[in-house]
Amino acid sequence: EYYFNNAGNQMKILADSIYARYIQISDNPSFEFPENGYHGEYIIQIANDLIKQHGSEFTQGTNQDLAAIRKFGESWCFADIKKTLHRINISQDVYFNEDSLYKDGKINAVLNQFKEKDLSYVKDDATWLALSRMGLSDDRVIVKSTGEPTYRLPDIAYHCDKFDRGFDVIVDLFGADHIATIPDVLAGLEHLGYDSSKVKVLIHQFVTLTDNGEQVKMSKRTGKSYTLDDLLDEVGPDVVRFFLLMRSINTHLEFDLALAKEESDTNPVFYLQYTHARICSIFERIQQEGITPEESINYTLLQEPAEINLIKKVKKFSDIVLLAGTKCEPHIIADYLLELSIAFTGFYHDCRILGSEIPLLSARLELLRVTRYVLSSGLSILGVSAPERMDKKISD
Repeated sequence: EYYFNNAGNQMKILADSIYARYIQISDNPSFEFPENGYHGEYIIQIANDLIKQHGSEFTQGTNQDLAAIRKFGESWCFADIKKTLHRINISQDVYFNEDSLYKDGKINAVLNQFKEKDLSYVKDDATWLALSRMGLSDDRVIVKSTGEPTYRLPDIAYHCDKFDRGFDVIVDLFGADHIATIPDVLAGLEHLGYDSSKVKVLIHQFVTLTDNGEQVKMSKRTGKSYTLDDLLDEVGPDVVRFFLLMRSINTHLEFDLALAKEESDTNPVFYLQYTHARICSIFERIQQEGITPEESINYTLLQEPAEINLIKKVKKFSDIVLLAGTKCEPHIIADYLLELSIAFTGFYHDCRILGSEIPLLSARLELLRVTRYVLSSGLSILGVSAPERMDKKISD
């Protein structure tokens, strides 16, 4: 489920930013851009598309104009998000709009419940959540004096909605910048009668982008941002997905652009894909040479250390998948697949296949068949392709 933040002051800023660019492009290049506006290039793209579809219809800047611009910008951004998700092979079953919490009265319902339970109070024209009465140290503002809710209130209302929809387990994915609000949301849920132990929160650390050892600077405010689409254009979805999944979410990820662009076995994604393609090429050679393996396999012939090592790695696959799923840590699968590929490389170097006696060849081919299946299955779980042919070759 994708939670789309389409409510609050950020949407007003979005509309104001688009309107400023819209006027600048239309007839007034010196029109003042809002100080807190969004400076990204995408705002200019939205403004240009707005002009193409509506001409000078909104140049007066009335409240009605800004409402229409906000709706246009929201739809544009949402379509762009969906397009990027599709590019990186992410499918969402449900798209949940934050503004529905307001339209359906769920924000007010939560506020009323806190008030009825004496868990909120008004101070300095703002509404405070009495977290000190819930076992936490400090009370927090949930509605500012301007009437605008802070993140905590819609987050609590959203989780109430998920519980009311019958979720048995709720897994939240947050960036590290949201870590301070999580205890408050969980405390609020608990005191509204929900079982907060059913909420599992995963905190992702930030990603640093580097290229040849130098950090790639990113700034949303200045517009000099390196987007996910830029990254997909540079290295493709397979590499992006694997690089983002190959480290624990609890550790800071340094995304090495130079390594990501490398089409050799130093790049872990290509190393795994080459391994799969190499196994496929062995089976292709067997077929081309008209070799028919035995149907009855004598596994006792597999006695070389490299064979035993590969067998042990293959046998761990189901346990690895279960562990990764239970802990919500996909990097466990990525680490395992690299270990499996290293084990295959050792096997490939030490154990002759073509030219072996048919009984031994048959046993080794069966081991390769299972290895190929595990590799393709593991990559599929991570959303990475397992090609049967590759132009480049890994080094021996």
